Order: sequence, then C-alpha cells, then structure tokens
Amino acid sequence: MNTPAATTLPIPGAGSEGVRSPWELTRARFARHRLGLASFFLLVVLYLMALGCEFFAPATREWRDLRHSYCPPQPLHFAWADGLYVCAMRRLDNPVTFARTYVEDPTVRIPLGFFVRGEPVRVLGFLPTDRHFFGVDRDRLARRGRADDPDAVCYLLGADKYGRDAASRLIYGARISLSVGVISIIITFVLGVVLGGVSGYAGGGWDNLIQRTIEVINALPQLPLWLALGAVFPADWSPLTVYFCVTVALSLISWTGLARVVRGKILALREEDYAVAARLLGASPARILFRHLVPGFTSHIIVTLTLGVPGMILGETVLSFLGLGLRPPIVSWGVMLQDCQNLQTVGHYPWLLSPVLFIVVTILAFNFAGDALRDAADPYSDR
Repeated sequence: MNTPAATTLPIPGAGSEGVRSPWELTRARFARHRLGLASFFLLVVLYLMALGCEFFAPATREWRDLRHSYCPPQPLHFAWADGLYVCAMRRLDNPVTFARTYVEDPTVRIPLGFFVRGEPVRVLGFLPTDRHFFGVDRDRLARRGRADDPDAVCYLLGADKYGRDAASRLIYGARISLSVGVISIIITFVLGVVLGGVSGYAGGGWDNLIQRTIEVINALPQLPLWLALGAVFPADWSPLTVYFCVTVALSLISWTGLARVVRGKILALREEDYAVAARLLGASPARILFRHLVPGFTSHIIVTLTLGVPGMILGETVLSFLGLGLRPPIVSWGVMLQDCQNLQTVGHYPWLLSPVLFIVVTILAFNFAGDALRDAADPYSDR
C-alpha cells in the first residue's frame, strides 16, 4: 500500500534553504520598528546632506551681505502664478536709538526653485557645479529685470551679524559636527573592543593595568578635562589640525565605557563550550576573541556606540561653544553657537539658536535608531 508523500509547507519569508540567516532576521525585525527605521532614514538624509553640503546649501560658506545683518527668517509663500517665493525684507534703522528692524514688502516677490543656478562650487572639493538644490531662482529674476536687486536674498532661518545665511551655514556645519561623531566613535570602537577584550580574556596583570587606567580616566571631571585639552591647542594651528586633535581627544576620553562592557561580556563568555572547543583545536587567542566571542554580544556594542555618537557631537559642541575647540573659519554647529554667548543677543535674535534644534533632532535620532538596532541584533529575545 502506497503511503501519500508528506507535503512540506514553505516557511513564510524564508530563503532558499528554508531558514533565514541571522542578518535576514535582523533586517526583518529592524524594518518592523517604525520609529527606529524613521530615525535611521533621517540620519541617512542628514549625512547625505552633510556629504554634499556645497550642493544642498543655498549659498556658499563665505557668502555674506552686511546690508542684511541679523535679518529675521523669511516665511515661505506659495502662489499658483509664482510658485514658491519669499517677500523682500526692507531694513529700517531708527536714527535715534540706532535699532535695526526689518519689515516684509509683499509687493516684491523673490522666486525660489529647485536645482537653480548659483555661485560656482566644488562638491567634495573636486566636482564643479553652479547648481544648488534649492535657492533663489536668478534666471526668473533676470527675466523680470531685477537681477541686480540687493534685496533679492533668501534667509529661511535668518542671518547672523555678518549677513550670512544661517540655513547654508547649518548645512556646512553638519559636515564637521556629524563627521566628528563618526570618526571619534570609530577610534572609540577600536580602543574599547581591543583593550576591553584583552582585559577580559587575558586577565592577570593586563586586566589590572587596563582597569586602573580606566578608573583614572573616569575619575577626571569631564568638562574641566575638555577645557584643559582645548586650551592645549595652539592658536596658530590650522583649522584641519584642530579638527583632527579635537576628534582624537574626544575618542581618548570616551572609550572607557565600551571597554568595560566588552570586558564584562568576555568574562561571561570565555568559558563557554564553543570558546573552550576553539581553544582545544589550537585557535589563537586573537581568533577566539574577535572571531568567536565578540560577535556574541554585537547588540551591546551597537547600543554603546550609537549612544556614544551623540556624546561626541555634544563634546565638540561644548568645546567649540566655549572657543576651545574648532574655530572660524571652520563652520560647525558649536562654532555657530558662539554667537549665542550673549543672552541679550539671543533675546533679540532667537533664530541664532537654530543649531540647537539640529543637535537635539540628531541626538534623538541616534538614540531611537540605537534602540531599534539593539532589538534587531538579538532577534530571538522577547521585548
């Protein structure tokens, strides 16, 4: 008697082998985390904007117009006939108090557009172009006979005391502030994983030396230590040298937390069966450490790193705000906040605090994305 063959039901979403790999499980679980996924895409947009800041910024970093110093943000308008536009801002100076005010002139419309012609720039330093992602449409202005109008400017986020466009400087500053966080966290990752792994796996004198070093670094007050490191930088150093030194200084301070996490996990995993088996098969300590043990707690490393990037960005912001980190002509969010040291200035021109909004949004995005990545990296755990 023939027995009917058993029917094998396909596993939904499974690969060709019927079982999804750990990376497929991680991607699937991360895709279900809506807030984390939205934060991840927001960070991608911010880093792409920072990478091509010359193209995305309406004006160049050096552009300025002293006739519109401290010009307030211009609200966007839309009309079917003109599309997107802003109204010209007329400057009024009080002859008695010398107070400067601006009023909108609704009779003068400044057309805006995408992929408009502007000042020639070099994207990433080697791609020449005169196109900008968004800005004043000079071609339409020329057709209206107003190509040389001094009021044909657009300050979506206001202007500083030199008449520089705050929106453009924010985009240029994103390249420095965001790259400081990424480069610092790479150095932190290398130091934390290597020193923490050696401390937990080797033990003995190496463990004692590394842990005492961590305790000494953690015992130093963070803010005074940042101030001391910033004061060490000579004033005649080039902006690139200062940028490099600030990045390395932030990394040398912040690796201790990751090293402690790695050491604790290595102590818990080094006597597991798979680690002992690899040791008996003749695997080197480096292979056992970095090939078998470290991948076992990837989720904890991801959380520590994603929470560390905002700390690096805040560290650069604090140093630059106090004038001890990056200095002009470098543009970063911390350098832009140097204009906010005077409370009276902030009270009169609150749009100078716009970098704070970008910093807060970036830090929240890193935190939300980090939580989502932590859950996705351990797909078999219950929430």
